[in-house]
Amino acid sequence: MLEELERYARQNYIPVLLNETKNLLIEKIKEVNPKTILEIGTAVGYSGTVMLKYSNAILTTIELEEQNIAIAKQTFESNNVIDRVNQIQGDAKEVIKNLNQKFDFIFLDGPKGQYINYLPYLKKLLNDGGTLFADNVLYKGMVESAEFIPHKKRTIVVNLRKYINAICNDFELESKIYHIGDGVAISKKIKLKE
Repeated sequence: MLEELERYARQNYIPVLLNETKNLLIEKIKEVNPKTILEIGTAVGYSGTVMLKYSNAILTTIELEEQNIAIAKQTFESNNVIDRVNQIQGDAKEVIKNLNQKFDFIFLDGPKGQYINYLPYLKKLLNDGGTLFADNVLYKGMVESAEFIPHKKRTIVVNLRKYINAICNDFELESKIYHIGDGVAISKKIKLKE
């Protein structure tokens, strides 16, 4: 089922997890064993299904595009995980402001230029000891490059640099950048001593 979905997504230019990233995601899901997962960017339900296949978690997933929501629903149904999915249609920036649930694991794979804007809300939504897994943080190698960044990509690159700087200098987070796929940042929320 997942291989078929991956083929469909790649043929239709819908971004899905790169293999190295998928393997790291599976490893982290197994390690954390979350009860609750928040996903920013459902797309066709590929990454959500991967996370549910390797955990017993309940997934809350946010997607803006109506067409993707319908495909994702079919994906969740055909993989027999739909009963553990809460799909929300909307702009993640607005949705996360109004969520009143806490999560053990957050998979961030929405608009790259928004990661820095999402961060304060995601930190509040993350349980102590919880994991924030952000994909595509090195954005085609541009984030760490000293080369000239094309105007169309500049805002995304600048904002991703701000995101990396923020998570690496936040005393509430323990973060590591992985140079695999398109770059992954994994942050663990530290439980502060009273």
